[in-house]
Amino acid sequence: MTEVDLGALALDRRKAIPPQRARRRAVFSRYVLPGIVILGFLTMLGWAARDRLVSAKPVTVVPVVVARAEVQQVGAPLFQAAGWVEPRPTPVVVSALAEGVVHELLVVEGQQIAAGQPVARLIDTDARLALEQAQATLALRSAELAAARAELRAARLRLEHPVHLQAALAEAESLLATTETELARLPFLTQAAEARVEFARKDLAGKQEAGEALAGRAVQQAQREYDIALAEAKELEARAPRLEREADALRQRRDALARQLELLIDETRQAASTEALVSVAEGNERQAILAVQAAQLRLDRMVVESPTAGRVLSLVARPGSRVMGIDPGGEYKANIIVTLYDPQMLQVRADVRLEDVPLVQPGQPVRIETASANEPMQGYVLHSTSQADIQKNTLEVKVAITSPPETVRPEMLVTATFLAPDKPDSESEESQQPERLLAPRELVESADDGHAVWVVDPRGTARRTRVRLGQAGTDTLVEVVEGLTPTDRLIAGGRERLEDGDRVTISGEDDRLGMTASARGP
Repeated sequence: MTEVDLGALALDRRKAIPPQRARRRAVFSRYVLPGIVILGFLTMLGWAARDRLVSAKPVTVVPVVVARAEVQQVGAPLFQAAGWVEPRPTPVVVSALAEGVVHELLVVEGQQIAAGQPVARLIDTDARLALEQAQATLALRSAELAAARAELRAARLRLEHPVHLQAALAEAESLLATTETELARLPFLTQAAEARVEFARKDLAGKQEAGEALAGRAVQQAQREYDIALAEAKELEARAPRLEREADALRQRRDALARQLELLIDETRQAASTEALVSVAEGNERQAILAVQAAQLRLDRMVVESPTAGRVLSLVARPGSRVMGIDPGGEYKANIIVTLYDPQMLQVRADVRLEDVPLVQPGQPVRIETASANEPMQGYVLHSTSQADIQKNTLEVKVAITSPPETVRPEMLVTATFLAPDKPDSESEESQQPERLLAPRELVESADDGHAVWVVDPRGTARRTRVRLGQAGTDTLVEVVEGLTPTDRLIAGGRERLEDGDRVTISGEDDRLGMTASARGP
């Protein structure tokens, strides 16, 4: 068995690594790496001892009060909000109901007008011409209707009294009687003709036998009379079939006229057709009447009247401007002449901060103040709107004004003070006074983003905490419904120069603030 020398496969790494690179590795492992470890340890040690190295700011604190406090008495101020006056529920729009051009305005802004009072007049030349044309068309349609009714009366008379058919039937019967009379006389006429033929034949034969005793002219005369008699006899013989056919034809005509008189087909059709023509004429006349009424209505609408009483808020249209009337394809403002409002129906659209929105209730009393009124006005909450203002971080709340004074007009700026609402009678005494978290009013800061207080956390750091206020409290304390716990300590003194995250040291409790939780009414 052959032995393998493994030593031949070994590599001498000392020969493969250059001396300069080996020295670099030795420096990094002996000096740099231990230095990094020591620096990290010192950094961690400094961070842990930062509280001892940075000087803490002295502050005084007060605890959060947990006590039973009733909701503020009815009429106590809760918060204020800015707003403006507007008509309630909306301005009244006076629109032009017909298309046209404004000729003149008959009212001015701020004028008190009555229901039905004209506010503007449109150019009415085209409307008057349209009315005259409609009236002319109506006269023509009325004449057509009169002619159709006259024709209907004639058709009904022909149907009720068909004398024309009776006359034709009588004529046919008269002709048939004449033909039958002639047909009855024909045998007698034939017999007489045959007798004349026989007489003429004998007369001719006698004259021919006489020979020269008679003149030739007499023989010729007898011959002619014989021929005439013979022809008359043949004519009478041939007349019989013709008279039979003529009598048959007259009988058929008589029967047809009798049947026609019985059915009255043409007369019935003519009467029905004439009735239809009368209906068409009546419809045309009705359309003409409606056209006259529409033209008259359009002419009347050239004077725009107010649908209700009120005060003119703004003049939208101008003399010479075109209004579109009630065109469904027109713009919203294309037919507005003026806008009105009721001076006794005004409301305030108040911008309420979002943190104060939970305090708003329908029917809640509100005190409204404006520079144009000597005394504050009274109002009540109607409802909140649906969308908030993302820029102002507010929600609009509509407040009705009770008996607004004469000096208050729409678009005036006001200040609305929302008051504590009345408590329901069904609430029990226990439910009216539950345990609540209370904080001194003067420690609650108000800003655009809401309310906030300064709190010392368990690590001795000052924190600015946002809170949401409630309706309960006293003159010195206010309820905090969100943002605090019963164990929190509020910074009372030394918070003027604090920043969020500063280290503080508690130098004591501030006894200047009233911390009684008993509720007192105004």
